[in-house]
Amino acid sequence: MGTVPGAVVPPAGMVRPKRFHGTVTLDPTRVGRDAGRIADEVIAHLVGLVRSRVTVTLEIDAEIPSGAPDPVVRTVTENSRTLKFASHGFEAE
Repeated sequence: MGTVPGAVVPPAGMVRPKRFHGTVTLDPTRVGRDAGRIADEVIAHLVGLVRSRVTVTLEIDAEIPSGAPDPVVRTVTENSRTLKFASHGFEAE
């Protein structure tokens, strides 16, 4: 098997890293822009590796001191279900 053009070949005996993990907090008013940059500058490089398996998970944590109004609870709950969130829900505390 030949080498991939542009691939960095480590010196003999050096072990290549096999996993990457990262966590980043995004500005909720700029999620689209920031997520796009992360997709371009990090994720694209990882998914471009032969036989790589990349999982990207978006986690949302919202604290609402005055409590969420019923219309917002209904809308967010329905949208989360429609968008197939693996888990979602509101808590009284």
